[in-house]
Amino acid sequence: MKKPVLVIKFGSASISKDGAIDERIVLEIARQCAQLQSSFNLVLVSSGAVAAGKQFIPKYRGTLAQRKAAAAIGNPLLVMTYARYFRPFKIAIAQSLCERHHFSNRSQFLQLKNTYETLWKNNVIPIANENDVVSNKELKFSDNDELATLIAVGFGAEKLLFSTSVPGVLDGDGQLIAEIKRIDKEVLSFARKDCSQVGLGGMSSKLNFARLATQMGIEVNIFSMEQNEAILQALKGRTGTRCLAEEKRLPSRRKWLASASVISGLVQIDAGAIKALYARKSLLAVGIKQVNQDFISGEVFHIADENMEIHAVAKSKIDSIRLRSGVNIKDMEVAHANDIVLF
Repeated sequence: MKKPVLVIKFGSASISKDGAIDERIVLEIARQCAQLQSSFNLVLVSSGAVAAGKQFIPKYRGTLAQRKAAAAIGNPLLVMTYARYFRPFKIAIAQSLCERHHFSNRSQFLQLKNTYETLWKNNVIPIANENDVVSNKELKFSDNDELATLIAVGFGAEKLLFSTSVPGVLDGDGQLIAEIKRIDKEVLSFARKDCSQVGLGGMSSKLNFARLATQMGIEVNIFSMEQNEAILQALKGRTGTRCLAEEKRLPSRRKWLASASVISGLVQIDAGAIKALYARKSLLAVGIKQVNQDFISGEVFHIADENMEIHAVAKSKIDSIRLRSGVNIKDMEVAHANDIVLF
């Protein structure tokens, strides 16, 4: 039987201490992952490269160029540390430096998927990180929470674990929320808007991407490595905050469309068109009230109602310039039903 996919993301704050990689934590990651490898195809998404490398840059101020340089220094340090601690368990690791276009381009994503499947067949664990050195600032991942989520959704992961510096999601009184059935506005309000001194994300980022993952049918757990047997217990929902998956069975291509594609445009549609979408009909030009952001044929755009609530994403069949013109396109199909994913 094919093993399920498990994606575990480690934030900079959870695996570094005083500006250096916390080898005590890396040892725990290796030890616990060694117990899971026979049951899961594992992907580790690990931050920490910039935190490991910035100590070698005098007068580090966190500029874009300095972050790229720190990542170039820190990536090999991070990978060598992982390799050293996984080696006693007879597990090889592989570095996977990803860029946003590896996911937004469907054919490139399939190549990435084939590579990971080859690694798993040979009992090798890929360790993914953003390729900060060359990634385009206009098409960057917002942080490694997004990268981990795109991998989890694209590979049809069973579960996604986020390791962070706090025990999990805390309520307004600072108490741990053990289980979240649905990530709504109230849950999002619990997230602090700040982030650690060494990371890009924060609880707000984790909850937003956990919401996307759960909408795609993936259970998410947000936990701290400081807990005893943290990974093993988080996997069982016995520590941290467990975010329950919604019942959603989408084909892999439509999961990719909903999560990994780069959103280029935005249209607002009327109530009748909204009703048609939920009846699994195509989007016609007649139902579009306004084009808010332009796109070209083949690009992906958001579909919102007249109150600007986003209901879906879709792959366009025509460009927004033609759509704006309104010339002989009233009944034209803007997006086919098979290329529309409802949220």
